[in-house]
Amino acid sequence: MMRTRLDSADAARTGRCTHPRRSGRVITSVVVRRKFRPVSLVTLLPFIVLIGAMFLMTRSAKKKQQAAVQMRNDMQPGTGVRTIGGMYATVKEIQEDTVLLEVAPGVHAVYAKNAIGAVLEDAEYNRIVHGDDELESDGTVVPDDASSLTAGEPADVDVAKIDLGKKAEDADAPKDAEAEDTKADGKGDAK
Repeated sequence: MMRTRLDSADAARTGRCTHPRRSGRVITSVVVRRKFRPVSLVTLLPFIVLIGAMFLMTRSAKKKQQAAVQMRNDMQPGTGVRTIGGMYATVKEIQEDTVLLEVAPGVHAVYAKNAIGAVLEDAEYNRIVHGDDELESDGTVVPDDASSLTAGEPADVDVAKIDLGKKAEDADAPKDAEAEDTKADGKGDAK
């Protein structure tokens, strides 16, 4: 029995193909097998840094999001809040997904819990909304103007006072009149 086809090992060895349609043709393609070459660490380093940075960014964002959810869940009626739009209000009622806020005395509005940007402490809320200025500093008071800084010092008598008013118009009048005359002739600006 005659073989019509060579197996791959015989075809590679002889270089001849015995396929009925391609009989006698020389196989010109050669399969070259390359050895596995390991990828260097320097090539992978940018990808490793990029993946690490993405991991750190998503981790910190997730922590911030969890802290915001915890803050909104710890809200209680009577607490001062700031919305994400910058409005200050007092919490009246808390529902599952909404909050009833008193934005002014007798004015109530319903907001989504996600619209609460910050839950404020009572002292901070009163300072911002009601203008309570309770200074908790070391006693240093900064004056509003500089007059209190010179209250104990004697004034210098020798200092000449500067007059910021207009000077007498008699001395300036002839100069202005001459300038107006030359401009009226049309020759004053020409050079």
